[in-house]
Amino acid sequence: MDLAFTPEEQKFREEIRAWVAENLPKDISHKVHNALHLTRDDLQRWAKILGKKGWLGHAWPKEFGGPGWNSIQKHLFEEECALAGAPRVIPFGPVMVAPVIIAFGNAEQQKRFLPGIASGEVWWSQGYSEPGSGSDLASVKTRAERQGDKYIVNGQKTWTTLGQYGEWIFCLVRTSTEGKPQTGISFLLIDMKSPGVTVRPIIMLDGGHEVNEVFFDNVEVPAENLIGEENKGWTYAKHLLSHERTNIADVNRTKRELERLKRIAKAEGLWDDTRFRDEVAKLEVDVIALEMMVMRVLAAETSGKQSLDVAGLLKIRGSEIQQRYSELMMLAAGPYAIPLIREAMEAGWQGDFPGGALGNAPLASTYFNLRKTTIYGGSNEVQRGIVSQVVLG
Repeated sequence: MDLAFTPEEQKFREEIRAWVAENLPKDISHKVHNALHLTRDDLQRWAKILGKKGWLGHAWPKEFGGPGWNSIQKHLFEEECALAGAPRVIPFGPVMVAPVIIAFGNAEQQKRFLPGIASGEVWWSQGYSEPGSGSDLASVKTRAERQGDKYIVNGQKTWTTLGQYGEWIFCLVRTSTEGKPQTGISFLLIDMKSPGVTVRPIIMLDGGHEVNEVFFDNVEVPAENLIGEENKGWTYAKHLLSHERTNIADVNRTKRELERLKRIAKAEGLWDDTRFRDEVAKLEVDVIALEMMVMRVLAAETSGKQSLDVAGLLKIRGSEIQQRYSELMMLAAGPYAIPLIREAMEAGWQGDFPGGALGNAPLASTYFNLRKTTIYGGSNEVQRGIVSQVVLG
């Protein structure tokens, strides 16, 4: 396996770097580099800039409006965006539901839904988890009953990230109770403006509103919004989750945050502590190992060889590393890590400190928020079981 990039790939990287430097709004990159709060407008603004270039769906094939890049090019694009301080693309539309529509949707659904996702105009949400169904998604109870040319949907979804902005939501719904639980699930696209859809905020420890409960009370959904076949949704969900788990690993963002950790430690005078630097060094070794794992997968894909199904393994290591760098940031910042986002904003702490030191106020919020990474997308305990069966045999 050759991990060196070819001259053509290096040229591609330079072109991406130049374009991002010219087009990424400076106020947005400042917020990202300093972990300041990103508004809906910030996220949507960058998504539309990418959409106008045709790069929001950067992993899509050309026939569906994507650039048709290979695996290495997609990786280089993501890395340059992350290092430049671009926000993470909200994945629910371009990274998660779009591949399902491309792979399993019919031509009419592709024509109807993909353009709005590719342009960044339509905000999608994910309706998977329920109060009693998290890692055990096969136990979902939200019911969709077929009545003529429509479904009547009743039930509840929870932990719906940024659902308060959602215009459409893709949902796993139960359409049958016969046989195994997995065989009675369907994949349905629902307009969140439909009568009977209610979004209720879940306010987190830091006072932020990132997640929500979504209720469906006799919501009418056209049958034409069913993806693929009825009761085959579990197959489509697994396809989507492989994209989500790889996205959670996010080695490129981790590399950027590792550099931020070093900056905070130096600004707070902790960089001279040998034991602290040892912890940073161990973290950096693990980040490099994670990147090598990603490169291994990319090399296999580029050569046409069948790579191991390592999405779960990437998710396990990536999520644990994210938690570790947030812990070290908290340790480095000391008392300045204590304030939460709402308090920090009201106190005016979300910005540069006098003398050039980075503002540390959002660190507690980041720490708390990243506790979830080992749970969502399939808990790491469940992923270890999958890896032991699929990868180790």
